[in-house]
Amino acid sequence: MMNHCKSVHETFLVHKGFKVYNFQKCLEYLENQGKTTYGSSFQISEMDHPTIYKLLIYMIKDQKAAVSQNIDLTKGILVSGSIGCGKTSLMNLVRPFAYHASEYKIKTCREVSFEFAKNGFEAINCYTLKQTNQSKLTGYCFDDLGAEQQIKHFGNDCNVMAEVLISRYEQFVENKSVTHITTNLSASEIENNYGNRLRSRMRQMFNLITFDQNTKDKR
Repeated sequence: MMNHCKSVHETFLVHKGFKVYNFQKCLEYLENQGKTTYGSSFQISEMDHPTIYKLLIYMIKDQKAAVSQNIDLTKGILVSGSIGCGKTSLMNLVRPFAYHASEYKIKTCREVSFEFAKNGFEAINCYTLKQTNQSKLTGYCFDDLGAEQQIKHFGNDCNVMAEVLISRYEQFVENKSVTHITTNLSASEIENNYGNRLRSRMRQMFNLITFDQNTKDKR
């Protein structure tokens, strides 16, 4: 039973100046934090271990393991899976493993669209423009891509997340600004909702990490 490992510092040993992580201890830490954050019924399914392994490899920037898992550490990650599989909670729980330069905030796509509906393009500048002292954009994980589709600004249709992601793609090309996404949309649904122009850019921006289609609804 997983019930210890309360600090991320307990998940690794330092060997010759490098952190060597123990995957089992990482799982213990994630489950412990999950129970603290989401309630005592939170538990990590064994079926999700391969997905979690990939997320952790990405966060700790394990070059060797990333190559074996076909993960490009310079790209962001697109976490795909059915509704309720735990995409959002895991992207929240693995954040302490991220290197300082790879830190990210989580923002729902619906929130971004509501901000746009209220204040127009100025509202999304914080997601698409660098601040004065920044060399790259603030890291963001845009949660639940597709849930924001029906929100309009003064009756004008604007595909807000497409605008945000295309702007962030330009910054990714220019200075390796990284973006993450969670979604329950399939690749074809993304293309239908956001257009082929965005889908082709998303292939360049993201590593696709998917939950097993048989994983249970955890809500």
